[in-house]
Amino acid sequence: MSQKNSIYIETPEAFIDGGKNFDEDGRAKRTGTWVTASAHIITAVIGSGVLSLAWAIAQMGWVAGPAVLLAFSLITYFTSTLLADSYRSPDPVHGKRNYTYSEVVRSVLGGRKFQLCGLAQYINLVGVTIGYTITASISMVAVKRSNCYHKHGHEAKCYTSNNPFMIVFACIQIVLSQIPNFHKLSWLSILAAVMSFAYSAIGLGLSVAKVVGGGPAVRTSLTGVQVGVDVTGTEKVWRMFQAIGDIAFAYTYSNVLIEIQDTLKSSPPENQVMKRASLIGVLTTSMFYMLCGCLGYAAFGNDAPGNFLTGFGFYEPFWLIDFANVCIAVHLVGAYQVFCQPIFGFVESKSKEKWSTSKFVNGEHAINIPLCGTLYVNFFRVVWRTTYVAVTSLIAMMFPFFNDFLGLIGSLSFWPLTVYFPIEMYIKQSKMQRFSFTWTWLKILSWACLIVSIISAAGSIQGLAHDLKKYQPFKAQQ
Repeated sequence: MSQKNSIYIETPEAFIDGGKNFDEDGRAKRTGTWVTASAHIITAVIGSGVLSLAWAIAQMGWVAGPAVLLAFSLITYFTSTLLADSYRSPDPVHGKRNYTYSEVVRSVLGGRKFQLCGLAQYINLVGVTIGYTITASISMVAVKRSNCYHKHGHEAKCYTSNNPFMIVFACIQIVLSQIPNFHKLSWLSILAAVMSFAYSAIGLGLSVAKVVGGGPAVRTSLTGVQVGVDVTGTEKVWRMFQAIGDIAFAYTYSNVLIEIQDTLKSSPPENQVMKRASLIGVLTTSMFYMLCGCLGYAAFGNDAPGNFLTGFGFYEPFWLIDFANVCIAVHLVGAYQVFCQPIFGFVESKSKEKWSTSKFVNGEHAINIPLCGTLYVNFFRVVWRTTYVAVTSLIAMMFPFFNDFLGLIGSLSFWPLTVYFPIEMYIKQSKMQRFSFTWTWLKILSWACLIVSIISAAGSIQGLAHDLKKYQPFKAQQ
């Protein structure tokens, strides 16, 4: 989903036609419907998080795994309906529009909480860009390994370092990051969405084929991986915590809900349409996730890999595995830019405010590129964006662990952005009485989700530390 330009300058021309082509805020008339909003939600939710669901179900088993998936879908839908009522404030139908999540928080809750919201959003965005670097490199490595296994057999040692592929991915991102007004390249977001559906569908199809086709029996159970057989008791607990974070990551879309709602026509009221779209979007993705997670667990059992397209639960057809992993890499090339652009914009706007007279920060230098036209280069933008990509890539090289990082991102962003702020804004806007029945159970829900986020973050951090210990001696042997 491409970033939107939140700056609009009203001109007299905007109202020559009597405002027929413009909404009451002076912006071009919005034409979105529940159909387009549902499509945006499904596109935003279904992504790389789907790759870890089979592993997450394996940690918890046939009872707790689907139950946790269902619980997250219900919580996500419920809080999205609360957030939809905050798009306009103070009244959810006739109030002033807010164009982004952070604007909603500033309008409804004000100062300190607006700053906390910004901190939570930017931590999430940075974490996602690091996670995408890890995931893209693992997928590129998987293509090389898939061909190696096809040529030399499944028992061959086909180790390939992730680092060169992270460097390649970083170089691509450095180039793309220099393009000003990246939001105009909507084709890249469309391509990313198509790719995410392609690899998710391939993974689902391969799981179905493996279950239907028989083959070696796999071990599954009501409680997932077995203590004393697959893991120790302590490992079982930590893995379950981490699996909760992976599922939380898979459902995250609160960051873009307000932007999606801002595309809707003003009649019927946007909050009503958005609630309908959220129901359809979350219901669709939940069904898809249930299929991917449960069929993946049925296909691999308690040995389900952390990423079922790169963990080599599937070896053949190797060309389809290659195609799926290329789709993942292409998707993440575009998705990385979508998530890092708000960070770039924030730092650059603050820098221009602070150093308004600096030519290094504010100067634009025109460079004519054959066949491409004129590109405007800003030296500060080149240095800052290159540094950001390099630093996030370096962190990814230090912690190249897919499941652990997804779990950590999911646990850090789930409570504040999906639960806490929507609930607090709903309480404030509805002028709910303290200690009333509704106020009490909303607060209980918020605190319960905070506890879940904390334990899943602890599980992911423990997983990172554990994998890092194993990774260093293994890397030294290569």
